[in-house]
Amino acid sequence: MRLLKVIGVLLDYPQDELWQHSAELLGALDEPLLPAPRRAALGAFVQDLLDADPLAAQDAWLATFDRGRSMSLLLFEHIHGESRDRGQAMVDLIEAYRNNGFELAARELPDYIPLLLEYLAQRPQDEGRDWLSHVSHILAMLAARAHERKSPYVVLFETLVELAEGKLDTDALRRRASEETRDDTPEAMDRLWEEEAVRFGHEAPDQNCAPPGRERNDSASSEAQP
Repeated sequence: MRLLKVIGVLLDYPQDELWQHSAELLGALDEPLLPAPRRAALGAFVQDLLDADPLAAQDAWLATFDRGRSMSLLLFEHIHGESRDRGQAMVDLIEAYRNNGFELAARELPDYIPLLLEYLAQRPQDEGRDWLSHVSHILAMLAARAHERKSPYVVLFETLVELAEGKLDTDALRRRASEETRDDTPEAMDRLWEEEAVRFGHEAPDQNCAPPGRERNDSASSEAQP
């Protein structure tokens, strides 16, 4: 399903190459599986992104996905948190990738949602939809939080939920998101930093402060191709 790869590119940290291949990116949104209003909403998101200054778009991405954990693009953050099950889930996912000829670079985290979408784009359509259906509740919660924060990225998560054909109570999820305590405020970030700064040894965080996006050597045009 080519559209999954395109959404993965759009969810990833916006690299400069994105603006160099705008025509290919817009053309890749012509997906007959989606109703016309959803295709129009995706097109508007992409056009707004391309019209933005790259540095402003990158800052907006960091403000959305790199502050706090509630909008994390690491799937297992929402499933396992800091539990030991997270490590085994990582191993199992890497094995699933390798069994189908999808190899990761050394620093890539297998549960990074744009990476997962790139993998699913190479798989049969029914398989991709099945994988999405298993995590549709997480994608829908991310959509609800993005809606609450008035983030334009909401359209990408909503599209993924629609592709998964998830039967979810969107209104209930939005109410829940509206009642959550925000974890991306300066005060919340300060508290998180204080908590993690005093952890040592096997309790220490295993991630640095860099965005969790992939290191890419290819161009945005190749990302938008099936």
